[in-house]
Amino acid sequence: MRSRISHLSLTDFRSYEHAALDLEGRSVFLFGANGAGKTNLLEAVSLFSPGRGLRGANLSEVGRRRPGEEVGRPWAVSARVSGEDGETQVGTGVETASASRRLVRIDGETVSPGAMAAHLRPIWLTPTQDRLFLDGAAERRRFLDRLVFADTPGHAAQVSGYERAQRERMRVLGETAPDPTWLDALEALAAKAGARVAVARTRTLVALREEIEGRVERAFPPARLGLSGEWEGMALQGIDVETIEARLADALASARGRDAAAGRALTGPHRGDLVVIHQHNSRPAAQCSTGEQKALILNLILAQAARLSGAISQPNPILLLDEVAAHLDQTRRDALFDEIEALSLQVFLTGADETLFETLKGRALGVRVDASSLTVLDD
Repeated sequence: MRSRISHLSLTDFRSYEHAALDLEGRSVFLFGANGAGKTNLLEAVSLFSPGRGLRGANLSEVGRRRPGEEVGRPWAVSARVSGEDGETQVGTGVETASASRRLVRIDGETVSPGAMAAHLRPIWLTPTQDRLFLDGAAERRRFLDRLVFADTPGHAAQVSGYERAQRERMRVLGETAPDPTWLDALEALAAKAGARVAVARTRTLVALREEIEGRVERAFPPARLGLSGEWEGMALQGIDVETIEARLADALASARGRDAAAGRALTGPHRGDLVVIHQHNSRPAAQCSTGEQKALILNLILAQAARLSGAISQPNPILLLDEVAAHLDQTRRDALFDEIEALSLQVFLTGADETLFETLKGRALGVRVDASSLTVLDD
């Protein structure tokens, strides 16, 4: 389903008192000095999805602050989204600086954050993900989960429910006399959500494998993908979700003493890892060069975008690529721009230097960002 942002506006968001962009559904490249406010715009778009956006920020962090103010102001971001059924207004923000959760409204009606997925599905790549293959497994799980969210929005609630149940279980295990009945209930909740998390990750991984194998290779090296972890392994073997749930509940019950002694849960889908191998040289991604690692990550994101872009019942993904162009040579940069256009995706790109986007001029909207002021270039 073709779905694009035609207008974007921000109020008291990060460095912006107010900003508005008429995009008319076009891709956009944002350029300007470091600290000008480019990534803030991408972060605003990333909040049209469940969770904390591309920076993982708390609600109180994103409200604009004047000099001397210790607390950020109430903030809002909104978008007019053009789709096959006409235009929809999507907005999110907080009404008070101390709000514990953000509001989401669609055409003026308050809805849950997950409802935004019917209109917008952002996928992003930021400089912090450059260390994806070098940092711990938690970062790779989060990266994979973002790809799953774009395909299965309910996955966000399952991940959140699993983590919440595990935290409460560990709290109870730390008590002098843990209540076994309460532990039974928490482990049942963790097992139900955890089994579905493992199955959703596996389903996305298999779909990505098929997409990568069927793609015409361009400038980005293909990857061989795997998932380590007991529960993901069961899902890969085709074991049904109810069986995985029952086995996980039993495993958690059996591990109470061990987990209490360790101070953390030692079994569950929070222990799995995304495995990425460079297909051409058979090296684990962590052993590849920085440029190869960046190209592998882009290959995964483009593969997910490609498989979702043809979906009839859900909106196209919107790609947010922060400072990506500067880390690619000219050949790969042009290949990225060409693939974006071939997939008919709406993409937001940032870079310090306008010349990075020379071959995009006329194909995307150019915007100069200077101290949170936006100037649209003439085509």
